[in-house]
Amino acid sequence: MNSLDLISMGSRNLFRRKVRTFITVLGVIIGTASIVVMLSLGIGMNESFERELRRMGDLNIITVNRYYYPDDSSGRAGGAKTTVLDDKIVAKISAIDGVEAVTPIVSAYPKLISGKYMAYAQVMGIDYNTMEAFDFKVDKGRLLQEDDTIAAVFGCNVAMQFFKANNRGGGYMVYGISNSNEPPVDVMNDKIEMTFDMSYGEKRSPGASQGQNNNKTPKVYKLQVVGVLQQSNGEKDYNIYMDINQLNKMIKEYNRSQGGQTRGGVILNEQEGYDRLWVKVKNINDVDKVQEKIKAMELGTYSLADIRKSMQKTSSTVQTVLGGIGAISFLIAALGITNTMIMSIYERTREIGIMKVLGCMLKDIQRLFLFEAAMIGLMGGILGIGLSYGASALINYIGSGYMNRAGIYMGPGNEPNNISIIPVWLAFVSIGFAMLVGLISGLYPARRAMKISVLDAIRTE
Repeated sequence: MNSLDLISMGSRNLFRRKVRTFITVLGVIIGTASIVVMLSLGIGMNESFERELRRMGDLNIITVNRYYYPDDSSGRAGGAKTTVLDDKIVAKISAIDGVEAVTPIVSAYPKLISGKYMAYAQVMGIDYNTMEAFDFKVDKGRLLQEDDTIAAVFGCNVAMQFFKANNRGGGYMVYGISNSNEPPVDVMNDKIEMTFDMSYGEKRSPGASQGQNNNKTPKVYKLQVVGVLQQSNGEKDYNIYMDINQLNKMIKEYNRSQGGQTRGGVILNEQEGYDRLWVKVKNINDVDKVQEKIKAMELGTYSLADIRKSMQKTSSTVQTVLGGIGAISFLIAALGITNTMIMSIYERTREIGIMKVLGCMLKDIQRLFLFEAAMIGLMGGILGIGLSYGASALINYIGSGYMNRAGIYMGPGNEPNNISIIPVWLAFVSIGFAMLVGLISGLYPARRAMKISVLDAIRTE
């Protein structure tokens, strides 16, 4: 029996009992759709995790701090060990295999004034040579350069944080939210001043400018904004970035003016080193390895990869549970295929006996039944994928409406996050798996058909 004869006979047999074939295929459709939709929910959750982590920051960046908490022999965290973060530490970490760039970080919290508006923002001093490596991209202007003096790059939402001085009513902006669509200050063109004097630009009581200890009034710096960063949906949007050497110089001037006392700014003694370090790893797969080497230097580390591992473990567990629930439907469908093929043997016993008398090989009989079982799996798999995409679209539509009403936006640009995601590979794998289940389900009926006695088959009415 050649392949064309096999396909022709198998197709006729399937459509001879249309209702039974339809019910069997329907079972495979439901089984395929169940397992695909269940897995799509797990994939959608994993995509949500990944998107949220990317919104929080770069997965390739490790934050290093001076506080290290070693575990004792019982596994409990011991007392903190403190290590000064200096240029020697920066050089050691830079030499680790897989590290692309390292920048020290110094933070300050000065006051910004532009005309009748003021703002409070975190100013971070970094090595300007590493800005491109750490994915700083400007929407306007440029990044910091060597010949800049008191220059800064603003996050895209810093301009929205300016509010009117002495305004205790409405019109004040926090973290990029305002009652106006336009920022009150054009940071690229308007004059902006920066100072550690928290009362600058406001009404003072007599003698307030000299403080309690007759300290000098902190200097006021004219800030040149050379660029505004592109939106990152992360902390970069709300921070100001300066050259670390320039910011350190300004902090030291402030410390000297206050005699070691603070009035709202940040004090940084030279012996204390940097606040923290940022480490950019070339390959995300090397983050764990680099992080362990840094910990071996008795330094505290943190990266989004730590959260990512925990999220992936949770996602894997959920996908396993959901996939298991869907697999139950597939198992029932497999039993349905087996039952259909066995019933087909009883109905076609005489036909099978005649085929054997006419010289049909046992392998051809086996191939015929396996082909019919595989065709049931194939038809159910294809239609099941179509049903899965429809169910996925419905789930996303309902979920999107709910998130819109709740004001929840997970994706960039306020795009709602899809709850169910069916990648192309899952569709093809599911169809192949449905065919495989059909073949496996048809093995027993096929072998049973091969063993039918010719004489008993011919005597069958």
